[in-house]
Amino acid sequence: MRLMMSELAHRGPNGVGELISPHVALGMTRLAIIDIKGGLQPLYDCAGSVALVVNGEIYNYKELRRELGLRGHVLRTGSDAEVAVHLYEELGTEFVSRLRGMFALALWDPRLRLLVLARDRMGEKPLYFRLGRRSITFASELRALVRSGTFNPELDPTATHEFFHYQYVPEPLTPLVGVSKLPAGHMMTVDVPRWRVEQRRYWSMVDAPALDGDPVEAIGDRLRSLAPLVTHADVPVGVALSGGLDSSAVAALAARSSPNRVHAFSLGYRGRPALDERGEAEQLAAVLGMRYHEIELSERDVVSSFGRLSRAWNEPIADLAGFSYLAIAESAGRAGVPVLLQGQGGDELFWGYPWVRRALAESRSHGFGNAAGPHRLTFYDLDPDYREAARGCHLLYAEEWLRRVDLGAPAARFTVPRWPENLAVEITRLISQTYLLCNGITQGDRITMSASVELRLPLVDHRLVETTIGFRKRVDDHTLGPKAWLRGAVAELLPEAVLRRPKRPFTPPVHRWHAALQRAYGRMLPDGTLVSMGVLRREAAERLAAAPFPPEGGSPLSFKALVLEAWCRTIFGELGIP
Repeated sequence: MRLMMSELAHRGPNGVGELISPHVALGMTRLAIIDIKGGLQPLYDCAGSVALVVNGEIYNYKELRRELGLRGHVLRTGSDAEVAVHLYEELGTEFVSRLRGMFALALWDPRLRLLVLARDRMGEKPLYFRLGRRSITFASELRALVRSGTFNPELDPTATHEFFHYQYVPEPLTPLVGVSKLPAGHMMTVDVPRWRVEQRRYWSMVDAPALDGDPVEAIGDRLRSLAPLVTHADVPVGVALSGGLDSSAVAALAARSSPNRVHAFSLGYRGRPALDERGEAEQLAAVLGMRYHEIELSERDVVSSFGRLSRAWNEPIADLAGFSYLAIAESAGRAGVPVLLQGQGGDELFWGYPWVRRALAESRSHGFGNAAGPHRLTFYDLDPDYREAARGCHLLYAEEWLRRVDLGAPAARFTVPRWPENLAVEITRLISQTYLLCNGITQGDRITMSASVELRLPLVDHRLVETTIGFRKRVDDHTLGPKAWLRGAVAELLPEAVLRRPKRPFTPPVHRWHAALQRAYGRMLPDGTLVSMGVLRREAAERLAAAPFPPEGGSPLSFKALVLEAWCRTIFGELGIP
């Protein structure tokens, strides 16, 4: 366990704690955000027997502390996480339904010899696990699980195939055989005496009750009540600020709600090209009274940080935006700002992506609404990178590897067993559980935590999500324009120029970055791990090492192969790059 904890030191540089008993060993590394001196873990119930370790933040802990105190509970610390173990005393495994926030937790009840694992509703915090014959090993990051020494890591052929289609490995799969993620909104219990392992879903956005009324007003009320919860910390708080609506809304809410001056971190590119948003970000930061920090990213920075990013990702995520995430996270760490808010979720929940609106329209046009049986929706097959993989990904593989791949797995992600009751809600669920969760949220958490910075995402708060879905069951809002409800909900908080500004896609100079990365690291592919392990044919690896960036691409097969190669070296050997 000590080796696993050492692998997680970046997630918790402010302290360590452990519990070792005949049946369970729990360890944690702490990033101190609330109750800096007193919040060491494990945390215990009133009797001092039930033990809890938590990664994340319980946003409604003050409300829960008051309730528990009135019912006679004595809480020994000021930690936000301690409320969870006291709720377990009262509610058993249903305690998780009272928690609002982001968390992955492990609770050990020695009387029942019961282990409880749980993950927050939208999956902001990770929980990897591997089941043995009568054992379970779990951790917040994949490399820590490998460091347990309880298994030999083996690359999963189907997960690899999905990675080449999606640019990430969709949950609950991981890149390694036999290793899974506990899905978002799920709980797992392990009854040790009977060795009964059960997993159940405790929350899904599609179950939100339908709502009537004014969605703009309700979403605005939800955001205003949420803001003080997500900005509460005993350390400085910052916001990753671009010129877009989502981060601007989060910045305005944070500046309005935090008792201390909030920091703003904005990133741009060498030479200040037209796509550079630092000017807009700096203006808004000044209006909101935020302390402004500016980062500039060059091609040289991208090349030199590839090794750090490959380690920080912790699993292969071929998103060129990762270089920007890393630069902002490291800047926040250097500035002594260990809490960073970001606007992820706005595009996915409020129709910010044109291709998602198109997916809804095309799926509806199929006319299958009254038909029985499974249906493949129009969804990720609209993405140029997915289509590139679908056309030729299988041609890259060595013959034996190809035989082990489930070629239909990528499309199965958007094939539904029956026609959805509400197609707009189903498309929202799909984009939230694929691109938002497995790309945006996952790399956001891993990269910021690699710099010992906690990422908070107000726009994926589960009550905000439930409110949005509840109104979407009554109103067809995708026809109102991109982010109509969100734009209206924050109208009073932002300057008119921000509200009128059209959405600009994230557009760093990816063609130049890709070419620079290939010049520096493309040579790894022909004689690399993927070829030696029998994943890629050597001639395919040679072509990928020199392949140009496609006109419509965002993450072409060449970049995906380079990312997977670098990641494999972090798991199966030395990275061999700076």
